[in-house]
This record gives sequence, C-alpha cells and structure tokens, in this order.
Amino acid sequence: MWRKAVLVAVLALGMGYLYHTDPQMPTRMLDYISESLPQMEPRPPALEEAIAHSWQTLITAPARRWARVAVGVNACVDVVVSGVGLLQALALEPGSGRDHEVLHTKEDLKEAFVHYMGKGAAAERFFSDKEVFQRIARAAAEYHGAQLYVGGNAALIGQKLASNPELVVLLCGPVGPKLHDMLDEQIVVPPESLQETDEFHLILEYKSGEQWGSARAPQANRFILSHDVSNGEMSTLETFVASLEDFQPDLVVLSGLHMMEGMGRDLWEERLKEAVVAISDVRNEVPIHLELASMTDRDYMNRILQEVMPIVNSVGLNEQELLFLAQSGGGPHADLTSWDGIPDVGRVSDILLWILEQHGRADPQSEADLTRIHFHTLAYHILATVDGHWGNQEAAVSAGARVASSQACGLQDVDITKVILKAPLTFHSSFSEPRESLAVDPSRPVTVWSRGNVSFHLTPVLVCKHPLRTVGLGDAISAEGLVFSELTPRPEL
Repeated sequence: MWRKAVLVAVLALGMGYLYHTDPQMPTRMLDYISESLPQMEPRPPALEEAIAHSWQTLITAPARRWARVAVGVNACVDVVVSGVGLLQALALEPGSGRDHEVLHTKEDLKEAFVHYMGKGAAAERFFSDKEVFQRIARAAAEYHGAQLYVGGNAALIGQKLASNPELVVLLCGPVGPKLHDMLDEQIVVPPESLQETDEFHLILEYKSGEQWGSARAPQANRFILSHDVSNGEMSTLETFVASLEDFQPDLVVLSGLHMMEGMGRDLWEERLKEAVVAISDVRNEVPIHLELASMTDRDYMNRILQEVMPIVNSVGLNEQELLFLAQSGGGPHADLTSWDGIPDVGRVSDILLWILEQHGRADPQSEADLTRIHFHTLAYHILATVDGHWGNQEAAVSAGARVASSQACGLQDVDITKVILKAPLTFHSSFSEPRESLAVDPSRPVTVWSRGNVSFHLTPVLVCKHPLRTVGLGDAISAEGLVFSELTPRPEL
C-alpha cells in the first residue's frame, strides 16, 4: 500500500514541475490526445424524427381546394368507457371469446368483446334488445370516467373538416339536442335532420397489453355497440341528397352503410336499392367519397362492392374491411382468415388493384366511377389512384398519417418522443411474381410504385406509444386525406 502512495506522490511532484516550467503543456497534451482519437460521426437523427420533419415539406395544399363539403348520414353521441371496467360493472366474468354478427344478450357482448380484444381489432355490432341496451347504456353513462363525444362516421368527418376555417360543411344525420350542442359552429345542419332525442353508441376501449381473463390486447383499440334504428335504417339519406341541391357542394362524403347490416336482410336489401338510386341522383360533376366500417355479412358487403362502390369516386377503409371485401367478392388472398400482425404490403396492394380493376375505372373503357382508395392500417397508409383522376397524392397520404400520429396521442402535432415506427422499411409491390422490391426513405417517406395505370403512394405511420383515444381515427385520416386531395379536371368533350 505504501509503495502505491509513494508512486502517486512522485507522479504528482513530476507533473507539478512540468506545469511550473511549461504551463501550456497540459492543454497541448489534451489537444494531441483529442486529435489522435478517431473522429466520431454525429449520430444521425432518429427515423421517427426524419419522417416527421419530411412530412412538413411534403404536405402542401392542393392547387384547387374544396370550398363546400356535404357529409352524411350517420351521427350520434359516443359514450366512451373502459371496456373491461364496464363489463365488470355489469357483473360479467371473463371467459372465452366468440364473434356474433348481432348481439342479443350481455353474454353475447362479453364474448364478442373478448374475441376482438384478443386480436387487438376494432369492431362494431348492433344490439337487438332495446331494453337491455338501455340498461347497459345507463351503466356506461354512470361509470366513473365515462366521456361523451361527437360520434358517427359522418359527424366525426364533418367535425374534422370543419377545423379548416375555409371549409363550409353540411352535416345530415339524426342530430339530437346533445349532439347539436357539441358540433362545430361551422357545421350546417338541415332542419329536417334535427330530432328530439339523441342516438347513443357505447365505445368500449382497451389499452395495449390490457388483460381480462385469458384475453390480452396486443394493441389499443375499441369495441362499439348500439341499438340505433335511425342510423340503422339510414333514415336521413333522402333528406341528405335533397339538401345537396340548395347547398351545392364541391364534394360529398357518405358513410353509415354498415349500420344497416344489423337490421336484417329484408330491410337492407330493400334499403340498399333505394340508397343506390339516391346516390345516383347526385350530380355527376360532384365527386363522392364512401367511408366503410366494420361488417360481418359477406352477402351484404358483396352487394356494396357490386352496386355501391362503382358509383362513388373514392373509398376509405382499414385492413379488416379490405380483407373482408376480398373474402366477400372472391378477390385476391380471400383464403386468409385474418391478417397476421402488420398486413403484408404486397397482399394489400394486390387487393387494392383488384378492386380498382374489377369494380373501378382502372380500365378506361369501364363505366365505373371509382378511381381512388385510401387504405389505412396501424403501421402504414396507402393511397391508390387511377392515373389521370387525382393529384397531390404525396401530400394527401402524408397528411392522413400525420393526423393518425398526433390525434391518437391527443396532440395537435407529432411528438417524436411519444411515437414509434412499426412499418416495414422494405417490402414488395405484390405478393406474387413479377413484383418490385421497394423501400421507405425516411428523408422522403412516401414510396411510389405503379401497376398498370394505378399508382400507389405508401407512407409509414408514427404509431402513438400510449394512445389516449382510438375512436374516430379512421374518420380523421380520411377527412385529412380528402382535404389535401385534388380532383383532376375532366377534359371537355
């Protein structure tokens, strides 16, 4: 021990002598050591930061903007609660999951909720028993932490569009007093749409990793139930179409077809024919966007595919609705029962192309009007358009992804500390050969490829790590994508 002490003392004396004879020596020694070490490259910015920054450059306003947008026809008040908490308050015990096309009892509700919670997937179901639903609704409204929001795809899209001060928005749907009070002041509601009571939808949310019994949620999502006859019968559709003559919109957004599914085949068969006639009455020069939602009846979805989609110009949907369209219409990858994790880009691309080729206007000789599909899933979005009909696609798909990132976190802008990149950075243009190998460039995060005369624009989503609210994200994505989309003028004949 004493030898170490002597050595330290000698070194200290030596260094003191050198400093006394040359005070600049320590500085020169540090400079020499610094120069001798290999220079470290500055750390490149995180992928999330690069993508968020690039979006700011890519998202530019279209040359021709919409001025007046008409939206219909489903609207309600959403009661948002903890799904597990509400089921426990209803004295239900966890058990096995099973899907139900229509809910008749509280036990049906529990089984369907567990089924979709285990998948981390969104779903919406009609509850047939009015009295039982009202008891569940009262329990939900009285549940600690329950919150009331504007609900229904049309009302949510209208709210998002109305956040743009230059837009005038018409909303047609069953609007009760509570909903009317919550709507943006810029939204015009036709007097014929007002009703004395509100329609309530129950939104049972669950968090990523939340567990109830054997069910564990792989990601945050929600299960929606309602006993909503007004929206279920699309009772305001004719009022909506009639109001367009006075309102003179540049764009029409239609949603709510999924609500008719729970009313039974006899009703939806007849009502769908009437809906096709009503939609066909919209002036040809006004583009129509159709927003889809969760459905389970393949016959009904196939009828929408065959009869409604060819007479609209644009469609918005998620991964579940896309796969169900393929299954219902005998499209590509219809043998898949569900997506395994993040949907394969090649498979998604195949189905989107099939829709536009078989039920859209990918063939210039086709009489169909469908030329645009805005697809969104948790990790990425794709905007597929028939060439020559739409512009500003990079901005539109980026704007949709940006709002998904910010709104899920309850923010106005993207906070890169609260999001994570989950999209594949390399993928293929198709699941089958011939196919193109593609990649995401974070410095310009919209990957573009073509198949025939259909162009695909993909951008990753910066997924919120701890989402505050998932309801209405798809509606916000579609609305924002439409705001930045531009319809190419048709040549004069």
